[in-house]
Amino acid sequence: MSPVIEICRVDDLQPGERKLVEWDDLEIGVFNCGGELLAIEDRCSHDDGDLVAGEFDAEGCTVECPRHGSRFDLHTGKPLTLPAYVPIDTFPVSVEDGVIKMEVD
Repeated sequence: MSPVIEICRVDDLQPGERKLVEWDDLEIGVFNCGGELLAIEDRCSHDDGDLVAGEFDAEGCTVECPRHGSRFDLHTGKPLTLPAYVPIDTFPVSVEDGVIKMEVD
């Protein structure tokens, strides 16, 4: 069974906000898309860009790499535009007793 870590209280990550989480050697971006919580690996598959620092479209649930402009679907981790063509990892997110939790592997 994969470890589950606590991120923050759900009230601390409002719709349209994002948060960088570090666990072991992973950096993970947690995004609030209009109340839907999604988590992705914080690394562009094209050139290791920091995705949490990129443009976040909360309506479309996408994030754009600040280095070369690849957009990623936060639901699937799939790149929507070039130059990236390899998907990034996604992580299951849940809320228990008002606390955002994430399963990491």
